[in-house]
Formats: sequence, structure tokens, C-alpha cells
Amino acid sequence: MTRMIMMLLVSAAMSAPAMAASVTNRDGDTQVLVVVEGGSRVEVALEPGATETICPSGCFVTLPNGDRIALNGGEVVEIEGGAASVK
Repeated sequence: MTRMIMMLLVSAAMSAPAMAASVTNRDGDTQVLVVVEGGSRVEVALEPGATETICPSGCFVTLPNGDRIALNGGEVVEIEGGAASVK
């Protein structure tokens, strides 16, 4: 019985999709984002045209123009003109 329960739990964990946000820099300049996730703060530099995957378990992102957005994971974020659009 215990073995069956463990197999079900492992199966459920493996079938759950990994949710993370992706951020794409559509600007001609490198953009630096400040990502705060689980109490950790890190700066992410995005080269022009680059895409980065961030925030697998939710975070706050400060954009180059000073805007701060909350991400839960699964969002698609595009930066253009220093501002973000979340899709």
C-alpha cells in the first residue's frame, strides 16, 4: 500500500509542468533586471534579442525603467523601450 502511494506521488510530481516565466529583450541595448525570488536578489543582464527563463516559483522583477512586476511563473514577458509587456 505504501509503495503504491509513493508511486502515485512520484507520478504526479513528474507529470506536473514546470512553470517559469520567460523574458525576451526586444531592445537594441542590454537590459538589466533585478529578480527577487524567495528572499534572494539577483541581477539578470539580457543582451539584445536574448531570452531568459526566470522565476520557476514566483518572484518580483524590477525593470530598467523602475517598474516592479510580480510573476507567478508561466508568463511571457517582452521588454521594449525599457518597459515590459506581460502576456
